[in-house]
Order: sequence, then C-alpha cells, then structure tokens
Amino acid sequence: MLKLTRTVFTQQEGQGLAEYAFILALVALAVVAGFKTLGTALSEKIDEVAASFE
Repeated sequence: MLKLTRTVFTQQEGQGLAEYAFILALVALAVVAGFKTLGTALSEKIDEVAASFE
C-alpha cells in the first residue's frame, strides 16, 4: 500500500498537461483583453470616419 501511495504522489505525467492548460488559459485571457481594447479603439475610429462623411 505504501508503494502505491508513493507512486501516485511521485508521478508527474499529468503535470505537464496542467501547465500547458494554464498557459493556454493565460494566453486566451490576454487575447480577449487585447481584442476588447482593440475593438473599442477601432469602433471610435470608424465613428470618426463616418462622422466626417456627414
């Protein structure tokens, strides 16, 4: 039983996958924040161009 417990706590196969998932989540969060900022700036520029045609 002790050997099984020791094996379970020393396996690191899933650790790499968890790290990649964490990095992917951080990248996705940065992309969403970037698109939100870019979308706001782009919307303002489009409004300026549209107002110049009036």
